[in-house]
Parts: sequence; C-alpha cells; structure tokens
Amino acid sequence: MASRAQKVLSPMNVQKEVLQVLDEVLSLGGRSASFDRGTHLLGAVPELDSMAVVTLITTLEERLGITVDDDIDGAAFETVGSLVDFVERLVPH
Repeated sequence: MASRAQKVLSPMNVQKEVLQVLDEVLSLGGRSASFDRGTHLLGAVPELDSMAVVTLITTLEERLGITVDDDIDGAAFETVGSLVDFVERLVPH
C-alpha cells in the first residue's frame, strides 16, 4: 500500500495538506479553513513564530515526502499562496 508521501498530489491537494498542517502545527482550531492563497502568514498569524516554522517544515517533510533545504527563504512563509507554491515545487510529480 502506498504511503501518503508516495501519493501524487494535485495543486488543490497540496493546498489542502498545507492548510491542514498549518491548522495542526499552529493549533488554529479550524481557523485555517477561512484561509485562501492571499492570507498573510508571517507577521499576521501570531502563532507562526520561529519555532513553529521549524515544526511546520518538519511536518510538511514527513507528510509529503519532501526535503526542505536549510537555506529556505522566509518569503516562502509570507502568504498561504507562497507557502503552497514553495511546497508544490518540492512535491514529486
């Protein structure tokens, strides 16, 4: 049986996974359901501090089978859209 990381994810599924991980890691209690691609993250979501970013990256790596380089730019976390686009580039197609 294929693991979650081996599934081919469509752009909508990547966004869904990212929103789910955001909600879980940041303990948003479902608030991410109202997020769209333009929703600002860094500086706008108080729960997203430096430690949460590390946990978010680790969780995304484990869930989606991706590897994030250590030299990641904070711009990836500016908005939901920038984070989804960043993750999409790393997901095996």
